[in-house]
Amino acid sequence: MSGEILESRAGLVVIATLTAPKRHTALTHGMIWELREVLERFALDPDLRVVILRAEGKNFCSGYSLTDLAEEGVGENPVVGLTDYIERFPLPVICALNGGVYGAGLDLALACDFRVGTPFAKAHVPAARICSHYILFSIVRTVTRIGSQAARRLYLRAETLTAAPLQRCGFLDEVAPAEDLDATCEGMAAEIASLAPLSVQGMKQSILAASYREPDDGTAAAREAACFASTDHAEGMRALKEKRAPVFRGT
Repeated sequence: MSGEILESRAGLVVIATLTAPKRHTALTHGMIWELREVLERFALDPDLRVVILRAEGKNFCSGYSLTDLAEEGVGENPVVGLTDYIERFPLPVICALNGGVYGAGLDLALACDFRVGTPFAKAHVPAARICSHYILFSIVRTVTRIGSQAARRLYLRAETLTAAPLQRCGFLDEVAPAEDLDATCEGMAAEIASLAPLSVQGMKQSILAASYREPDDGTAAAREAACFASTDHAEGMRALKEKRAPVFRGT
């Protein structure tokens, strides 16, 4: 364990902070495995509903550590396992982009469900400048999230996209002043945490399945049935009738 992930919690929301500003949050083996372990622990906590992923310093993530990358062969990049895990994580994940994302940092941000950035947010993938080939599924994720033309700009032109085009293509859900970034993410998290967790978590998985056109194996129908049979559904209907805010318990 590298000890580079800080955790803080406010009710139903937990914040994981990447703390390696001196290397611009380049992802080392230690940080990758530590973040994975932290998230796995969050997934087992029934009292959590939303995760915020943030970083210290001027950049959110400068990509995969070049030192660690040099030690590995083709196809052994552990960032892939991390981003796939985050994408299919049971709880919604909000990414707080305090600055730039580069290379694998782009994939880390895209694996999250929502991205909030400052006016200084930017994205750049230098693969074509060093004769590297971005991992196929990471390209698929990029195209699925922000479209093929934005992907062409990032990969084929090695263009640096700033906050305005990143918001236009759907990479950024919101742009907030730097001093308001944390508050904006926490406000979004509070809104999501107030909703029915069975609905939110179930529909997250259904959205992913639809995004990748995965064949239906019956799990979506099971999630639908579970929502309608839940005490939270009954609470939601009562609250609607009584014109009050519902109180969901995830059951």
